[in-house]
Amino acid sequence: MGRKVHPIGFRLGINRTWDARWYAEGENYVDQLHQDFAIRELIFKENENAGVSRIEIERYPGKVKVVVHTAKPGVFIGRKGANVKNTRAALEALVGKKIDLDIKEIENPDLDAFLVARNIADQLERRISFSRAMKRAIGQAMRQGAEGIRVQVSGRLGGSEMARTIHMREGRVPRQTLRADIDYAIAEAHTTYGRIGVKVWIYKGEIFPESEETPEATEGVYVSE
Repeated sequence: MGRKVHPIGFRLGINRTWDARWYAEGENYVDQLHQDFAIRELIFKENENAGVSRIEIERYPGKVKVVVHTAKPGVFIGRKGANVKNTRAALEALVGKKIDLDIKEIENPDLDAFLVARNIADQLERRISFSRAMKRAIGQAMRQGAEGIRVQVSGRLGGSEMARTIHMREGRVPRQTLRADIDYAIAEAHTTYGRIGVKVWIYKGEIFPESEETPEATEGVYVSE
């Protein structure tokens, strides 16, 4: 079998940063790690319809900063801020510290891998054809400016007796290129035939270091020997 590397973990420290930014040692590290899991689970559970994609956590003395990336900030905030107040109160009760809750809007949900994967999984749960759901997601992402997208679904597709894996791709998805800006996510569809896994890779272009010139910047420049 081929060796498979997580596309986001592969690029940490190169063109991506960690979603949890804090330092601890020993048992304190274990406690805070499980606390991070509980924070994310609570936010996702309380805001299922808000289109939450990513949750970043930063820890400071006496407080915890939580940055929520959502496609529907109005739904997350709620009427007169009621929903966000309840979420903040629940998080403070869970953590035991002051919670600084920051909400950031995802301007283009069709280019967010988690939201695309979740959308496909929801369609599969509603018994929509997997090929139709995949083609629709690919078409929407390419129309919104993605340079490439790959979608893979695995499981008892269409209620078949044997599980199989189907993938579709359009454009370029250079998974081994470190400077490639690739968003990756996994979602699960819970159907009457069992779970169906959905994986999505979205390629948005290349990210060059500030010191490195882009190919466009060097075109047409004559260098004498």
